[in-house]
Amino acid sequence: MATDVHGSVTDTEQGRQVTRAGLSGSAVRVGGLVRSFGGRAVIDGLDLSIQPGEFVALLGRSGCGKSTLLRVLAGLDQEIDGEVLVPRRKAVAFQAPRLMPWKRVWRNVLLGLPGRPEREVAVRALEEVGLGHRADAWPKTLSGGEAQRASLARALVREPDLLLLDEPFGALDALTRITAQRLVAELWQERGCAVLLVTHDVEEALLLADRALVMEDGRIAYETTVDLPRPRTLSDPRFGALRARLLDRLGVEDEDGEEGEEPDEADEADEADEADEADEGTESAEGSEGSGDVGGESEDVRSRTAGVSPAAA
Repeated sequence: MATDVHGSVTDTEQGRQVTRAGLSGSAVRVGGLVRSFGGRAVIDGLDLSIQPGEFVALLGRSGCGKSTLLRVLAGLDQEIDGEVLVPRRKAVAFQAPRLMPWKRVWRNVLLGLPGRPEREVAVRALEEVGLGHRADAWPKTLSGGEAQRASLARALVREPDLLLLDEPFGALDALTRITAQRLVAELWQERGCAVLLVTHDVEEALLLADRALVMEDGRIAYETTVDLPRPRTLSDPRFGALRARLLDRLGVEDEDGEEGEEPDEADEADEADEADEADEGTESAEGSEGSGDVGGESEDVRSRTAGVSPAAA
C-alpha cells in the first residue's frame, strides 16, 4: 500500500527529519499533529492510529477540530506541524454531496480521476450504491439520499484504502439516514478499506464503528472499542451502556436513564404549555441530547440497525 506523508517530525536523537514510513501495520499514523488558525491551536499534539480495514468513528462537540483533522488526512490542508502518514489511495465524502449541476451523474462520479476513464467505470460504482439507473440524470433531479449515494460512488470509484466520511448522513431525514448507514456498512464489508467517520451522532458511531474516539481540546481524549456483534440494535443492553458512557464523556445527559419515571398530570400540563410557547422550527436541547446527537441535529429512530456482519479478517 503506497503512502503519502504530510509534514514531518524531527528526530532529536539523530538530528534529522524522519517520516517513520517504516511503521508498518497502520493505514493511518498521526504523531504530534498541530494545526493552528490565527495563533490558536485547533489541533494540538494529536496522535492517532487506524488499522487497515478498521472502521473508526470520531465524536466531539462542534469546533473541537474533527473536520479539520479529516481535511488534513485527506491532504486538503497541509499547513501543519507533526507527522501524518496516510494511504496514497484515499477518498472523502462530505455532508454536502457537492455535485456539479452542469454534469450528468456519471460524469460527476468520474470528476477528478486521472486519464479519460470510460462511462462504464462510473456506472459500476453507481450500481454498487444502488444508483446505476440514475447514471444519466442531472444532479438537480436527485433526492437527498440519491445525491449522497452519488457522492459516495465518486469516492468509491477511486478504490480507496482509506475512506473519509465527514458527517455524510447529517442532512438526511431519519429513514434515509438508516438506509445510507446500512449501505456504508455493506460497502465497508465488501471493500475492506479503513474508514474514518466524523459524526455528532453517538448512536450512529456505535452502530457502525469498531472503535469510537472522542476529541477534546485538539486531541483524542477518549476511546472505546465497540465490541458488539453485528447486526447491532439500539435495544441491546450493551449498546445502551456504551451509549451512556460516551454521552457522559461528551458532557451530555442520557435521558434514557429517566424513562422509568411517569410524569403526573400537572407536569404534563406544564410541559404542554411550554411546548405551545416554543418556536416550532427550533429543536430543543433536550430533544437533541435524547437522540444521542452532540452539537448537531438528529432524528431519533429507535428501531434502526446496522444490518451487516463484520468484514472477514
